Amino acid sequence: MEDDKKERTSITRSRATFYKILTIVFASLVLLIVAGYATVEETSSKSFCSTCHEMKPEAETLKASSHSNVECKECHIQSGVVNYAKAKMNGLVQVYEKVTNGYPAPIHMPTQIPNSTCEKCHNMKTRDVTPAGDIIIPHEKHLKEGVKCVECHSGVAHGDISDRNVTFKTDYDKWNDTLGKQMMSDVKFTQPKMEDCISCHKANNVSTACKTCHSTGLKPTTHDDPNFMKGGHGKLAEKDIKKCDSCHSYMSDDPIKDLQTKTVSQQFLENSTSSTGTITATQYAKENTFCQKCHAKKPASHDSNFFNNHGTVAGSNIETCKACHDTSKIGSTNSNQVICATCHPATHKKVSELDTHPIPLAGITKPSATCYKCHDQNTCTKCHKED
Repeated sequence: MEDDKKERTSITRSRATFYKILTIVFASLVLLIVAGYATVEETSSKSFCSTCHEMKPEAETLKASSHSNVECKECHIQSGVVNYAKAKMNGLVQVYEKVTNGYPAPIHMPTQIPNSTCEKCHNMKTRDVTPAGDIIIPHEKHLKEGVKCVECHSGVAHGDISDRNVTFKTDYDKWNDTLGKQMMSDVKFTQPKMEDCISCHKANNVSTACKTCHSTGLKPTTHDDPNFMKGGHGKLAEKDIKKCDSCHSYMSDDPIKDLQTKTVSQQFLENSTSSTGTITATQYAKENTFCQKCHAKKPASHDSNFFNNHGTVAGSNIETCKACHDTSKIGSTNSNQVICATCHPATHKKVSELDTHPIPLAGITKPSATCYKCHDQNTCTKCHKED
């Protein structure tokens, strides 16, 4: 009896010890899982990502973006335990690359962010216009046609900085809160580009008429003024040619080079601060092919009597003439351009003009192709014979 009692007591104690050990092991596993999860969560946060030197550009731009309240993992780690595990394993590779200084710069996304990531927050079935309400963008229809979100919104979080050559290893120390805001203030890199919409529509035989994408038609009220086409538009253009260019640049077959301003990234690379492009309305009218279509036509005022009176008109308001005519150049590269020198050639009476001529004229008795790079051929041959 005594032996049986001792045996039962021993068994009871063994069971108690076993359960105690099991409890400790279970509690340790729970703590380990919780700690691991907390660690994983922490390493997926913006605060953790921003501690890496090479992530400063991405961290500062995200902070200044419309997605500043979104954690990195929400976009860069896909849903599911497997994807999460893969991302964490890839993180170990990135740590190794950081320690060995073997990571690439600029840093690029290995794969595009899928539509499903955006749809976690954005309902494509209800996004038919922009927040401002003017631009018609039926997102659901675009998705059905195979258009991916990132094709239009690639710069929404980071302003496409990896493609702007501002995230090399030598640039990291330059990045701060101010630079992040400057980079994200350039809508050319943060918002969908109109030229991308137009090129895509043309490639897919979709109308590029203003009403296709703009609910208001975009025509400013100033354009309804009866005097607008009788000279009023020129006066408005002189006040703010960049405002005109915001629409009419898309109507030109060629870019308006003289009006192009330096982007923030260009200033960053050049260590400069100037970003203002200067051009007058009259210069703009001669560069924009949309303007040229009207300005190249002979105005109704230029009738048979105008020839005798044009000097007086020009003397009273030469700026009006400059919208179509070039009053400064001796010659013109545009054969359709009537310039002052076409009818008013230089007579070369001043000796100083010959002395300061960029090409030595000694021994030259007749014009050649070299002369016509600056001078108008029809004007020269009125006095000088080529043969």
